[in-house]
Amino acid sequence: MFKRVLVANRGEIALRIIRACRELDIESVAVYSEADVDSMHVQLADHAVCIGPASSKESYLKMDRIIAAAEITGAEAIHPGYGFLSENARFAEICESSGITFIGPSAKVISMMGDKATARATAVANGVPVTPGSEIMSDAETALAEAKSIGFPVMIKATAGGGGRGMRPCFNAEDFIGLFQQASNEAVACFGNGDCYLEKLVLNPHHVEFQVICDSHGHFIHLGERDCSMQRRNQKIIEECPSPLLTPELRKRMGDASVSLVRNIGYQNAGTIEYLVDEKGENFYFMEMNTRIQVEHPVTEEVMGCELIKEQIRVAAGESLSHHVLEATPRGHSIECRINAEDPYNNFAPSPGTIELWYAPGGKGVRVDTHVYSGYTVPPHYDSMIAKLIVTAATREIAIARMRRALSEFTIRGIKTTIPFQLEIINHPDFINGHYDIGWVGRYLEERKA
Repeated sequence: MFKRVLVANRGEIALRIIRACRELDIESVAVYSEADVDSMHVQLADHAVCIGPASSKESYLKMDRIIAAAEITGAEAIHPGYGFLSENARFAEICESSGITFIGPSAKVISMMGDKATARATAVANGVPVTPGSEIMSDAETALAEAKSIGFPVMIKATAGGGGRGMRPCFNAEDFIGLFQQASNEAVACFGNGDCYLEKLVLNPHHVEFQVICDSHGHFIHLGERDCSMQRRNQKIIEECPSPLLTPELRKRMGDASVSLVRNIGYQNAGTIEYLVDEKGENFYFMEMNTRIQVEHPVTEEVMGCELIKEQIRVAAGESLSHHVLEATPRGHSIECRINAEDPYNNFAPSPGTIELWYAPGGKGVRVDTHVYSGYTVPPHYDSMIAKLIVTAATREIAIARMRRALSEFTIRGIKTTIPFQLEIINHPDFINGHYDIGWVGRYLEERKA
């Protein structure tokens, strides 16, 4: 086992990793930007190194500074968390060449599954269903001809995209050229690569993902699914486990496909395979694979009775998956709300600033993952998520009631948050009955304006 691990991230996930390290009797090293000097992950780590100014390009994305911090502090391994460098194959390669263990899959696998077009081809080669689609294209006119061949509607996707960027739905040929150029230009600005491909657009789909975890001892398993369909602007705001949509038969088919894929590519560590499921809950299609831990992993932990961050560290250290993970069976229902510093009634505009009062809910089955506190100043430089509220109960009905209670108790003053909007969703009959898809939030917001 490692003696010292560097956490190449910030916020709640950094704190989450530091706590896991402490329980495994591993020293932790926090890295931080000048804007994060007062973040709780910096305060609770055994060691802390400032790696640059507020901008992520000058701090959390600076590979050389992170490697230098690891070398200076004697860290044997680096946990990237999610976002930033977590799916950067080059960073994984640099770690390896520097004699530092990257807590995640190999650079080869990250590269294979990180490019959406290559990942799609890999899924096809391994018998995982995909939507009809195209090869990578950079020319809009050529892409238009291919779109007509596939049949509208189509989804234009940047091959290097993520987080909803570089994606545009298109319903007719007249709009295609402009939307293709928009997606390509956005991808160039965000990822430095404007190449795109097309997929047949599945109308009113559900976004369902399967958690996988694999070790070097021949264990390739999944830990069930998460329904992430409650989204705004392709960003998840509420997730739950298990999905209210899946039948036992469909769950088995999707789980088997997920395990088959990771076994065939020799995957190691934690990852998530994302699918679209049609509105009738009959067919599923591979969307992408995230070769990292997900923001929403706590709902899986609560239902399956495991700690994924610890398992990631164990696997990276060459150990087998824990027995209780290998034998895990689902128990109850869990729901997560992502609490963002945003104004939900002003087009979700960011709401940075100082938190004057922070009171988090508690009680049975309530978990809050966060790095903030009363007096903490939310910086404007990063993702707006400031906490994750997770509730777990014996049934979905009880979990919904518990989330309603917890959201009502959650008090944050000084900034705007998404809590009031999430309360609206939790109380809506469509959510209560499990009747929602990835377009639900957009439709609901339009109805509120009317």
